[in-house]
Amino acid sequence: MDDRSTTHFGFQEIAEGEKAQRVADVFDSVAQRYDLMNDVMSGGLHRLWKTFAIAKSGVRDKARVLDVAGGTGDLALAFAKKLGSNGEVWLTDINNAMLTRGRDRLCDRGAIVRVAQCDAEKLPFPDDFFDCVTVAFGLRNMTHKDRALVEMHRVLRPGGRLLVLEFSQVWKPLAPAYDFYSFKVIPRLGQMITRDEASYRYLAESIRVHPDQEGLKVLMEQAGLERVEYFNLALGVVALHRGFKF
Repeated sequence: MDDRSTTHFGFQEIAEGEKAQRVADVFDSVAQRYDLMNDVMSGGLHRLWKTFAIAKSGVRDKARVLDVAGGTGDLALAFAKKLGSNGEVWLTDINNAMLTRGRDRLCDRGAIVRVAQCDAEKLPFPDDFFDCVTVAFGLRNMTHKDRALVEMHRVLRPGGRLLVLEFSQVWKPLAPAYDFYSFKVIPRLGQMITRDEASYRYLAESIRVHPDQEGLKVLMEQAGLERVEYFNLALGVVALHRGFKF
């Protein structure tokens, strides 16, 4: 890697080598109240978005599912409930604080899920292993989104599908109100609930430098996914992208 290579950290341009630690600091800070903050910020809508993703996953009995950057385990828990003892669900995250909270939360609910701390750009799984790979609200925090998508494609079996649930480009008439909420309200909520305004300002900024719906579709196709489509949710505040490996 060229030492002069740069990437985005919110609206800042930083050296690529710095991003992973900067993102780690954000999630170390907010891990304990991450779920509460998600409910407050979205008015609980994030649960409906994740339910929609599960419905579009098409997983069946005995499926193997990988949740990348799964954090506190919402999707992994839902897949575990759907598949029961007949399936195999893996919860992974690069951040130990988030993964530990997710593991403990799943254990408390009696969910049987395998857990691994790993980098999405270097997944420790064999080729053609999973029926479904998901990443929810994590892709935009990765230093090299293209490499992570290539890895997710690699570990999918032929016929498997990748689901990317992520903030996206909102319907234009709603943009001014959404910007006000993102940059004025969310950081204040972050300060009140997690005592960390800066992390939630970064998260709001990170949405604006993430590829829009068509841009992410192209990235997924370049990573080898086929029949890529997306579904706008909440007027484009969030989009679910789905692509297949053949």
